[in-house]
Amino acid sequence: MVKKALALLLAAGMAFATVGCGGSAPAEEAAPAETPAAEASAGIPKEDIKVGFLYVGPIGDEGYSYAHNQGRLQLEEELGVETVYVENVPESADCEKVIRDLIDQGCNVIYATSFGHGEWAYNVAQEFPDVYFGHGTGYLQGDNFSNYMGRVYEARYLAGIAAGMKSAEGKIGYVAAMPIPEVIRGLNAFTLGVRSVNPEATVEVKWTNSWYDPTMEKAAAVELLNNGCDVIAQHCDSTGPQIAAQEKGVFAVGYNAPTYNAAPNAYLTAPLFHWGEFYVSDVQSIIDGTWQSQSYWTGLATGMVSLDELSANCAEGTAEAVDAARQQIIDGSLFVFTGPLKDNTGAERVAEGVQMTDAEMLSMDWLVEGVIGTVG
Repeated sequence: MVKKALALLLAAGMAFATVGCGGSAPAEEAAPAETPAAEASAGIPKEDIKVGFLYVGPIGDEGYSYAHNQGRLQLEEELGVETVYVENVPESADCEKVIRDLIDQGCNVIYATSFGHGEWAYNVAQEFPDVYFGHGTGYLQGDNFSNYMGRVYEARYLAGIAAGMKSAEGKIGYVAAMPIPEVIRGLNAFTLGVRSVNPEATVEVKWTNSWYDPTMEKAAAVELLNNGCDVIAQHCDSTGPQIAAQEKGVFAVGYNAPTYNAAPNAYLTAPLFHWGEFYVSDVQSIIDGTWQSQSYWTGLATGMVSLDELSANCAEGTAEAVDAARQQIIDGSLFVFTGPLKDNTGAERVAEGVQMTDAEMLSMDWLVEGVIGTVG
């Protein structure tokens, strides 16, 4: 399924190349929230709504699926609608069976939360036009099908500042999942944050090609630590990299959820999603009869993403540096992907003073200067 999803990703990227920066079919995940939407739907009383969630891992992963489940709980608390969920849903044709089972149970709203669920969820959506679908981190869109994502690269940049200020050796490791634009963009933003405060620092990446594999994630972190890295960051779902850092006596940046307790001597902070911000507003629009198909992509300014509080393990002055950058991102005076930007082969990718477009960020397939490694 990974190969199939990547093939679909490349095809979407070619569509972008054809239509240019103004194209409306992003190569991956969500496009901006202002994307033209379908016509409004009829409202549904909240007592008649049942929402089904598909998670790629267990809700106890202290990571991605946990964060989505927190959003589900927020949805129940704030709107009082009924929800159900299924854990460990594969990114394969079996995903379609899970969705159909949820519909048979009465679900009329479905959220498929992992990138690899997208194609399968979209297939089922065509068969059930009266069911509302949302796909997390994807790019497909239809009359009854939205995609949604947070601009977590903004919080990644802030996390990079914390990591860069803490690293004494200027060697930081990064355990990354799939080599898709979402992950590449986050790695690049983190590296730019690191080098904004530690200009000669490097970020070495190791790919796991899995969203959730605690053993592999920890092993990748150990390899990076053995290469001399003194801070470990991650785009993967377990706390394995943080635990490995603590065992080595160095430091770590988490992801998705506050995980200080997993590695209290190592933990610095973590980029966080607040998925409930989307789930509550999306379901409320279904209740109100104002629902529209959309590509939802918002960040720090709306509260969709944030940086966890900084632990006492952070270097002196980190809070001031992070707070200044956060405010600049929110007020627009700092745009993370502004040129001049070179890739890690030395080639210029973004000219001085130019900001990357959403289309360019959504199809990012290159690594910025300072990253040690290749894509994939």
